[in-house]
Amino acid sequence: MRRAFLAVALLGATMLAGSAAADQLRLNDRGYFAEPGLNVMVFNDYYPEGHQTGVTIIQHGQRVAANGDLKLDPSPGQWSPLPKTVTRTVDPRTGTISQTLVYPNPDSNGHGFNPVFYPPLQLGYRVSVTPAGGSAVRVHVTLDRPLPAKWAGRAGFNLELFPALLFGKGWLMDGAAGIFPRDPIGPMVRTASTGLPVPRNVQANGPIVDPNGEPLAAPLATGTRFVVAPEDDRQRLTIESRSGPIELRDGRSNHNNGWFIVRAPLAAGQREIEWVVTPNVVPGWKATPVIQANQLGYAPAAPKQAVLELDPADRPQVMRLLRLDGTGPREVMTGAPQRWGDWLRSAYYRFDFSQVRQPGLYQLSYGDQRSAPFRIADDVLARGAWQPTLEYFLPVQMCHMLVREKYRVWHGLDHVDDALMARTSLNHFDGYEQGASTLTKYKPGQHVPGLDRGGWHDAGDYDLRIESQIGTVWLLARMVEEFGLDDDSTSIDETRREVEIHAPDGKNDALQQLEHGLLSVLGGYRAMGRVYRGIQDVSLRQYAMLGEAANATDNIVGKPVRGMGLDNNGKPITADDRWVFTEEDPKRELYVVGGLAAAARSLKASNPAMAAESLAAARHLFAGAFGKTDDVPMRVFALAELIHSTGDPALVGQLVALEPQIVAHVDSAWPIASILPQIGDTGFKTRLAAAVARYQAEQTAAARTDSPYGVPYKPNIWGAGWDIQERGVHQWFFHQGWPDATPTDSFVNALNFVLGTHPGQNNASFVSGVGAKSATVAYGFNRADWSYVPGGVTSGTALIRPDLPEYVDWPYFWQQREYVLGGGETNFMFLALATDQLYRKAGK
Repeated sequence: MRRAFLAVALLGATMLAGSAAADQLRLNDRGYFAEPGLNVMVFNDYYPEGHQTGVTIIQHGQRVAANGDLKLDPSPGQWSPLPKTVTRTVDPRTGTISQTLVYPNPDSNGHGFNPVFYPPLQLGYRVSVTPAGGSAVRVHVTLDRPLPAKWAGRAGFNLELFPALLFGKGWLMDGAAGIFPRDPIGPMVRTASTGLPVPRNVQANGPIVDPNGEPLAAPLATGTRFVVAPEDDRQRLTIESRSGPIELRDGRSNHNNGWFIVRAPLAAGQREIEWVVTPNVVPGWKATPVIQANQLGYAPAAPKQAVLELDPADRPQVMRLLRLDGTGPREVMTGAPQRWGDWLRSAYYRFDFSQVRQPGLYQLSYGDQRSAPFRIADDVLARGAWQPTLEYFLPVQMCHMLVREKYRVWHGLDHVDDALMARTSLNHFDGYEQGASTLTKYKPGQHVPGLDRGGWHDAGDYDLRIESQIGTVWLLARMVEEFGLDDDSTSIDETRREVEIHAPDGKNDALQQLEHGLLSVLGGYRAMGRVYRGIQDVSLRQYAMLGEAANATDNIVGKPVRGMGLDNNGKPITADDRWVFTEEDPKRELYVVGGLAAAARSLKASNPAMAAESLAAARHLFAGAFGKTDDVPMRVFALAELIHSTGDPALVGQLVALEPQIVAHVDSAWPIASILPQIGDTGFKTRLAAAVARYQAEQTAAARTDSPYGVPYKPNIWGAGWDIQERGVHQWFFHQGWPDATPTDSFVNALNFVLGTHPGQNNASFVSGVGAKSATVAYGFNRADWSYVPGGVTSGTALIRPDLPEYVDWPYFWQQREYVLGGGETNFMFLALATDQLYRKAGK
């Protein structure tokens, strides 16, 4: 009997040992370290500006730390020097992942898109990470030469801790303890300058401050052993330094979008840093099941398919559909979700409840998880879907206006000093480039009239990009044309420059917004005889401003302002007026042509003068740009819209002559759908229809195999919501022209994706304020307030490479939470209106 007991005990001990070994952190076939409940990535990503690279720790499904790398600033920001990656090595034999890097990065040093300015420091180094037993890793940083004395205490290894998960949680550093603060708190101390060139991040209200001599919050603690969230088993993480002291810093003290930083400063002559990082792992942890469905709901006639995201170790259970009435939930359907397959890091299943058509309020249930309530109704998209975008988002983003909503002022009258001609040969910090000529009669620094009217601020940056302005104009025009978009909830007074939300003025808001966009586009065309590239802030201080748009400039044309700093060419900026940039870009001009032509049709009855001016400008720009580019999508777009507006047979001939290019790039043929009746060449139409059919067959196959969501989808660092929406709009046009080849789910699924049927633990709607659960923390002009603008559409779930979908409540992640103009908002409106029209017709 005793021998049997010992045998069972030994067997149990062996099984436990085997389980422990299985749970030990080890290198997997995806090129990172993993065990259930823990992943450690080493430079799988490279997007440091977005806090997305270096040594990265994912603990119990949440990214808790990232950007582990050698930095030249104790608390770096978006324009701080970044290294160039050289070689990444994964060694299965030793279980080590290494990345070599070097300062400076010649690709961005003082030039290129978003130029960065580097000090005269040549420094190469290697970051190596190796499992250290259990759930621990050893992080080893080796410099190729001893650190110069000038950089002592400045250069060091930084590991950034994601703040939103830490507010109110504890920390321990040797004998000290504290709570992670919600807001950065001093005392502030000034760091020593390293002589980095200006302009840089922070400027004073007087002389320029060298940002590497800027004030920073003193470290919260210093020691050699640091513990994150000792009270939380799912987030406890220990860092032990084997090579010197480490600091806990609050990176938000000098950058609002900063993170908490654990930092090992390098001493003069030091060449190595060594840490042992030990995240706590809950035994047997599995990811929580996620029910992914449209947060608004479905029309009775619509297909209804929820997606279930499970831990690969889970066995699927029964899924239930509940109807909610006055007595509580009542089960109306139950069944086993159908396996789609493994994708990214999860197993995916689909649950089809299309058979349920009875109107009402519903909820999906799986185990102890329940979805948010959603509707099944004919009018599910008739209110609270596209309306917030037109009633809130577009008015709030209006430039050159005072925007009120009852007791609230969204922003004051702004930027009426627009705009000064940008300096020549200028590489702007936001990627705008002014060439050697202004391409106009205006000299650099001269005021360009007519740019102080109209337009919408682009997201939180306040700039007016021409593609954003005309893209919004085009989509508004087509929604008026295709769906009869007519809603009056806003008072817009262009003469007084005033907007009042939820105060009808008897005019169609869509047409008023369309006219507002044209005031900017046509204003630039009138003044310069060409379209502008963009209108943007002149200083980084303005560009990074959060909040009130009226505070960006003094609204006085050309008034000298002190302390504006230098431009990227080292020349003093003397006024706070925004700059207008010009360019030679026939592709972009053809995009403007299409938007102007569509606007002319929509405004013909209500504003014939503006309609005529728009069409005349479109014709003139087309004549100058068409022969200067072979870009097929823009040539087709401009031709199709002009043909639609004019019926000009010469233009039809030009389009038909492009047949070989159109067939070769048939994804660009969607604009032709609207003008098929105006094309008399049956051979062209027959051959084009065959090409479209082949293309749509490929798209349908991709939608089935790319992801469980019924849309072609390749996750990327940036959320793909905007791209999926845009493709959905194009698919709607394809369906209008070639309905037999193009299924309706090719655009309906795009809407479902944006409204909640998308990957990751966060199944919120990407559209702020739309749906039961939505993005109420967003990257707009008010992001510092942790708030949102109703109807703004965020970029959506991003990919932490190689396989973690992420969409977190953090207002500074532009790659997940940003709003944009020119399609990000109006493509959603278009899809909602298109789907509403589709199923209202089906329900009759």
